[in-house]
Amino acid sequence: MASEKVVSYEQFMEHQQRENLWILLSGKVYDVSKFLDEHPGGEEVIVAEAGKDATESFEDVGHSDEARDLLKGMLVGTFDGGDKLKSAPAPAAKPTHHSAPAGGSPSPIAFLIPVACLGAYFAYRYYGA
Repeated sequence: MASEKVVSYEQFMEHQQRENLWILLSGKVYDVSKFLDEHPGGEEVIVAEAGKDATESFEDVGHSDEARDLLKGMLVGTFDGGDKLKSAPAPAAKPTHHSAPAGGSPSPIAFLIPVACLGAYFAYRYYGA
C-alpha cells in the first residue's frame, strides 16, 4: 500500500476557499469542494469550519456510517500541522450570500413598536370617532 500524503499547515491553509476547500477531521485532511452542493445540511455548515479542526463539529452532529464512508473518497492525507491550527486565527470566509447585519438579528422591540402604533391608531379611530 502506498504511503499516505502528509499535509502541512501551509498546504492546508492554501485550500480554504469554497472552490477549493479542505477540512480537517480527526487528524485527516479531506477535499470537500465537490461535496458542498450535495451536503444535506447545506454548504454553510462546512464552509464555517474552514481553517479549523472540524472534528468536534462533525462528531456533535452524529453523522451516519454512510457519511463517514463518503469521506474515504475525499481523503487528501494526514495533517502534520502540529498545534499551529489551534493557535492561528481562522481565515475570514468569503460569504456566498448576504449575511445578517453587523448587529445580528433585530430585537423583538423593533417588531413591537410598529404593532403598538398600529393598535393605538385603530383604538383612536374606534373610540375617538
